[in-house]
Amino acid sequence: MSDIHTSNKALLAPLREAMYNFDAQALRTALRTLFAPDAVIHMPHPLGDMSGPDAFFDHCYAPLLEAMPDLECRDWIVMGGRTDQGNDWVGCGGHYMGTFVAPWLDIPPTGHLAHMRFHEYYRFVDGKVVEVQAIWDIPELMMLAGAWPMAPSLGLEFCIPGPASLDGKVPGPWDAQRSRASCQHIVDMLDHLKKHPSQGGPEVMEMTKFWHPKMNWYGPAGIGTGRGIAGFRNWHQIPFLNAMPDRGQNEEAINYHFFGDGDYVAVTGWPDMCQTVTHDGWMGIAPSGKRITMRSLDFWRMEDGLIRENWVLVDLLDAYRQLGVDVLARMREFNKARVPGRIAFPVGDL
Repeated sequence: MSDIHTSNKALLAPLREAMYNFDAQALRTALRTLFAPDAVIHMPHPLGDMSGPDAFFDHCYAPLLEAMPDLECRDWIVMGGRTDQGNDWVGCGGHYMGTFVAPWLDIPPTGHLAHMRFHEYYRFVDGKVVEVQAIWDIPELMMLAGAWPMAPSLGLEFCIPGPASLDGKVPGPWDAQRSRASCQHIVDMLDHLKKHPSQGGPEVMEMTKFWHPKMNWYGPAGIGTGRGIAGFRNWHQIPFLNAMPDRGQNEEAINYHFFGDGDYVAVTGWPDMCQTVTHDGWMGIAPSGKRITMRSLDFWRMEDGLIRENWVLVDLLDAYRQLGVDVLARMREFNKARVPGRIAFPVGDL
């Protein structure tokens, strides 16, 4: 008999298939079949929260499909597990891709193939999805359109790859011992990260104990990717901690839980970080002394007992919003001279 996590991944498969081919009616039917009528969907800013499969389709997928008529969803991670709360989740990571021919969220179209990374987590109860936590990397699409109005990324911006091991769609049966060991490694690593800077210099994090020397940290658009421990520290961690040194000290304001599937680990949290923007500010924004929360949905892949790859998406537009910056409004100001309409460009067959 199949375990619950393998069963949940199987239940999700028709939805992912409908999203790969992106037939609107098939997708709406798949959502109605899989989702509880009152399922709670958490989406990134400015899409916000909604309830039920029809609202999810109408508010999120229908406008994206209008902007990219040949839209497809490409998964490279599908993994599942149970959190310490006893909740069963399936986590999916990949890209939405299509020819960008009409504005979406006022992002001007390009007429070219575009990609937007997603991390989407589905919580199951009795065979139905009752909650979704999802981050779509909207800044990535803004960058591809040449419309990003904020500070340039320190890390590399590119089309983030799936797992180097090509095993991100984790098959069953669920391996409890291996999955829990992977989760524990991540929890221990994060506990060590939080020791710096309050308990000492970078050495207190013992990063070589947890991270592979050829690790990749795939950050969200706006931060970018870092290679190796040096790349991670220089292009993300050092600027982050310089701006928010109280990271990890406000856990009463957040809620996060881990689940694992073999060599893969994911973390839920809406939000899962809380810190104060001080000192020299962050990502080109002046320090406000304001405490903000962050939504981050992450995947880690273990290899030879160490973390080889880490995919991170943060709802950066919501973080900017809390700091008083409306990124989409700024984007519209920067792009007033661009014609905002649909591009008369053939999609698919001529």
